[in-house]
Amino acid sequence: MEFNLKDIASVSLILFSVIDILGSIPIIIDLRQKNDGELKALQATVVSGILMVAFLFVGQEILQLFGLDVASFAIAGGLIMFLIGLEMVLGVDFFKSDPEVSNSTVVPLAFPLIAGAGTMTTLISLRAEYSQASVLISIFINLVVIYAVLRASKWIDKKLGATGKAVLRKVFGIILLAIAIKLIKTNIIIG
Repeated sequence: MEFNLKDIASVSLILFSVIDILGSIPIIIDLRQKNDGELKALQATVVSGILMVAFLFVGQEILQLFGLDVASFAIAGGLIMFLIGLEMVLGVDFFKSDPEVSNSTVVPLAFPLIAGAGTMTTLISLRAEYSQASVLISIFINLVVIYAVLRASKWIDKKLGATGKAVLRKVFGIILLAIAIKLIKTNIIIG
């Protein structure tokens, strides 16, 4: 296993930006209120982790099933990351979520909020550029942060306020845009 702290930090930041757990706090609080103040933080975190790790390992096979190469998928993932970054910076919605939300907090939290299409695409894109060990460690780091945020969502909401949440979302959006451009540029040169 290859451990590169710079790569782990980069991948962790990319996943953190795509998952955007801090930007999802309003949704998390709304889900908590719809479920009488109950939020299954550990269960949602574990299910998210299983989905991310499974997709990391079988994502390549899924690509092969459809006859796609990793560079093409990485460029497509970079484009999706770019659109997610634009959503975060501009405050617009390119990706619409399902309006029917289950009573369980696990389903809307684990999938699609945490381990949704953006996260899955990003994992495949990251696997094309970083070692599998770096991506796995970064998934674990993000799961720890996700669990902590889910557990502390009421407290975080009170401390950040509307302005704090908006600033964080914009900052991570700009970072994600830059990362997406780098990912696209790198894979166009390789491809």
